[in-house]
Amino acid sequence: MEDVSDRPRILLTHTPEMRRNYYGERALAGLAALGEVVLHEGASPLDTPALIAAAKGCQVIVVDRATPCGAGLFGALPDLVSVSRVAVDIRNIEVEAASTQGVLVTQASRSWVAAVSELAIGLMIDAARGISRANIAYKTGRAPDIGTGRQLAGATAGIIGYGPLGMRVAELALALGMRVLVNDPYVLVEHDRIEQVELDDLFRRADFVLPLAVATVETENLVGAAQLGLMRRDAYLVNLSRGNLVDEGALTAALKEERIAGAAMDVGRAPDQMPSPQLAARTDVVATPHMGGLTIEAIEGQALETVAQVREILQGRVPKGAVNAEHATRLARLVGCVTG
Repeated sequence: MEDVSDRPRILLTHTPEMRRNYYGERALAGLAALGEVVLHEGASPLDTPALIAAAKGCQVIVVDRATPCGAGLFGALPDLVSVSRVAVDIRNIEVEAASTQGVLVTQASRSWVAAVSELAIGLMIDAARGISRANIAYKTGRAPDIGTGRQLAGATAGIIGYGPLGMRVAELALALGMRVLVNDPYVLVEHDRIEQVELDDLFRRADFVLPLAVATVETENLVGAAQLGLMRRDAYLVNLSRGNLVDEGALTAALKEERIAGAAMDVGRAPDQMPSPQLAARTDVVATPHMGGLTIEAIEGQALETVAQVREILQGRVPKGAVNAEHATRLARLVGCVTG
């Protein structure tokens, strides 16, 4: 094995565009202070063979959200000690395989909660007031349709999932004078202005349904034909969590048949969790390109967090955000490693 006491090698998998938007110069400089940084200069995310080739001789991989880390990766890289994902979602990292090979896996925290929750409010307003539709009409030389919109004050937000994001959106909704319903079978909501309800009740009563749960096997297609059928015709679906939560065929049918008023989405089932083009093109849908967490504060929060994780890893210590520390036997190789 290469002597890692002198300038350990760190692969950053982000494409140049992703480095600009999702990592930043401060974080990149932070990595460079810790070791020799190997950059991916291609325009597309690395597949597994390309990732193995790029990471040869590297002790650490700092991996973007679009790059999968399959089971074959860890055995093929004997020098690899850790993989740090610059995101919370690690579903496309084979953690069990990493553990079998003694490789540490880490994830970032939710520095994006403020940014995504603000966009949730913006998408609700846009969907209910037709801001984007009017703006597009003007820019294409047409007179926009003028009609009555919906205000948030006095309306009901139905939030599915009461984690950090759901909590923040609930507080913003309350500040705007909305009523808030929450469904989360794993959390007891103790808030005197929030009503915890069954899922079907939430779909029936909410003016805005916001699925903000984590994407799991359990929440796959959580919003399907049956649930959309419970919504009122003047209600909106607003998705900022993961495309996996929504049955897009059922949503398309509900929109075509005008069984709901419209939808807004920052995520979908297109690559990199982008909204699906066929839904995004509809005039009754407001769509943004998975940019909910794309603010300087949110991006730097996660990127600088991975720099701190790598610093700890290169000294043989388990950092905050580790998900399989008890299996990370290769970490011992780095004890006493001197970083720059």
